[in-house]
Amino acid sequence: MKCFQFLIVIALLELASISFASAYDPSPLQDFCVAINDFEKVSVNGKLCKDPKLVKPENFFFSGLHVPRNTKNQVGSNVTMINADVIPGLNSLGITLVRIDFAPGGTNPPHIHPRASEILVVMEGTLYAGFVSSNQNNNTLFAKVLHPGDVFVFPLGQIHFQLNIGKINAVAFAGLGSQNPGVITVANAIFGANPPINSDIISRAFQLDKNIVQYLQSRNWSFNT
Repeated sequence: MKCFQFLIVIALLELASISFASAYDPSPLQDFCVAINDFEKVSVNGKLCKDPKLVKPENFFFSGLHVPRNTKNQVGSNVTMINADVIPGLNSLGITLVRIDFAPGGTNPPHIHPRASEILVVMEGTLYAGFVSSNQNNNTLFAKVLHPGDVFVFPLGQIHFQLNIGKINAVAFAGLGSQNPGVITVANAIFGANPPINSDIISRAFQLDKNIVQYLQSRNWSFNT
């Protein structure tokens, strides 16, 4: 029996190591893999590679990230993502860059990147930023007020947010450890699911009156990212 239990433990550890290894973007096996959008013949985890002989400097270049973005929306912020769809040369490199513009009082609402950790640096304005740990760590809030030059890190899979608490526009840049980090905006996912989540489930989970839940589900939930 002990031998059998030992084998089960070894098998579980092996599965865990495989899961951990596959949870991040794979390491590149060549100098670069400039993306081409051709999925008619084959599906890949990422994008197909352009013939290296046809690659040009422009495939690794983007201009315009210095231009302020429009923040006139429901949340008062705008996220500009620079990934392999924008710079094909980023394909297989496992990184993404974003610019986040905030109007005064604007927020990047609580959200999750299921495939990436994030490091954020404030360039202009004053942000209140933080993340909430998992149930295992008692849903602890880690938050700071950030000024220009300040840096904050959001671990993979943790709910996190930013809020412009200043009286002027704010700008931040962030790097994410995946070429396709993904975004799950918590409010949108819960109250804007299509088709809607059963209101009884949300009512019990959030300890809200069912009429409030149904009102929230009736709202127009827009996507910022």
